Amino acid sequence: MGLTELLQGRRGPAELVLVRHGESVGNLADTEARDADAERLELSARDADVELSPNGEEQARTLGRWVGGLAEGDRPDLVVSSPYRRAADTARTALEALGAEVVLDERLRERDLGLFDGLTGKGIRARYPEEAERRSHVGKFYYQPPSGESWADVVLRARSLLADLREGYDGRRVWLFTHQAVIMSFRYALEGLDEEELLDIDRSIAIPNASITRYERRDDGLVLRQFADDDHLAAGPAEQTEEPDQAGEAPDA
Repeated sequence: MGLTELLQGRRGPAELVLVRHGESVGNLADTEARDADAERLELSARDADVELSPNGEEQARTLGRWVGGLAEGDRPDLVVSSPYRRAADTARTALEALGAEVVLDERLRERDLGLFDGLTGKGIRARYPEEAERRSHVGKFYYQPPSGESWADVVLRARSLLADLREGYDGRRVWLFTHQAVIMSFRYALEGLDEEELLDIDRSIAIPNASITRYERRDDGLVLRQFADDDHLAAGPAEQTEEPDQAGEAPDA
């Protein structure tokens, strides 16, 4: 039996829903920096304190109205969020009307880019050319920025949380509010993907802000039913967005 089967098992949540945070001011700053061909984002807050944009707040409220319209048996029983402000505020805003408690867990936090935090791909190449070359050689999944984390490091966090959810949460509907790289790491852990398969998905499908990725328990494990779905935002008034979650993550960075 492989590790994926052990983490899936017969016990655990009936449903696991991964929600990406709403659009943040960091997403807007990243877009502006790329459009200006700048090396660094115009952003003074540390990554953990980056707030939702006005549109991101509306996305969270729209998500909340959609959740409120679900049958009672389909609503979340347990809500766990990244402690980073943009994710925690999305969870609290979306689920405020339900009175759901939001539990913070640092294993859902954003991937740490270390010295690259706040830099665009251009900035990384200009200021750390030897690291840009090393990243190209090692590859996106295993490359670890100086003082930061690789995607593989984030997968270890996802596996740890999944192991905890195997005990005491049988039949529960668990919602996790988190970030793009973390959602992809859960896919890697839950589906037994390899590096190539994961990066192919990452290249071909964007994960929109306030979107839902949903797994349902079937037989011996959790099966993917929705991925990067933001149809619940289509009716508005929030604008649907799919900005990158972090700077320095362009394919040629």
